[in-house]
Amino acid sequence: MSLLGKAAVAMWWSVRPEQRAEFGDWHSHEHFPERMSIPGFRRGSRWSSTTDAEGFFVLYELEQYDVLTSKGYLDRLNAPTPWSTRMMPHHLGMVRSQCRIVASFGGGIAASIATIRLSPQAGRETALQAHLSERLGALAQKPGLTGAHLLLTDTPRASAPTTEQQIRGKDGAADWIVLLSGYDDDAVARAVADRLSPPALQPHGACDNPVIGHYRLAFTMTPQDVAAN
Repeated sequence: MSLLGKAAVAMWWSVRPEQRAEFGDWHSHEHFPERMSIPGFRRGSRWSSTTDAEGFFVLYELEQYDVLTSKGYLDRLNAPTPWSTRMMPHHLGMVRSQCRIVASFGGGIAASIATIRLSPQAGRETALQAHLSERLGALAQKPGLTGAHLLLTDTPRASAPTTEQQIRGKDGAADWIVLLSGYDDDAVARAVADRLSPPALQPHGACDNPVIGHYRLAFTMTPQDVAAN
């Protein structure tokens, strides 16, 4: 899939089995429509881990980076609904990154996605970004794959903890994020294990400690879906 806009919020967390049914109801029927009603939000997607029964990946695609500090977004973060207030403590091990999209290739919506959280070696940021952009552009055209993207975390300056963050507790953050999507789970897994593996990326400037996750699409929504209701 191609990403919509120039910025994103990428998040990973776990939900215990006994909370998953209510979480899915809340996230699909209240939280996503709320977020998609904020000016500048282009698409939201929720993905369930294929390797961790409790894990989720959520991506919000934003029109511009400035949406991250917009009044519409901050007002929602600082005034959670009663249902959101009840659900936020069940977001376990939250990693939340506010990102700029620096490379995005492909198109459409795919059912499978891999996320790679990595960091550049000191002084090799430019070389690694150039290498990843070239490699991702080629991968997006391979059989079984549909999209390949690079996001760099860029937390807005003077960003105070919001009410939602205070309810959850301290969030972690990724550094650089690679997303690889496709219609064939095996093709996505092979590309990650081969062309995007630590041995493949370390010579080009990546640190040898990535966090890799594999997910299946659970739900997606755009502002048009909210307007249709």
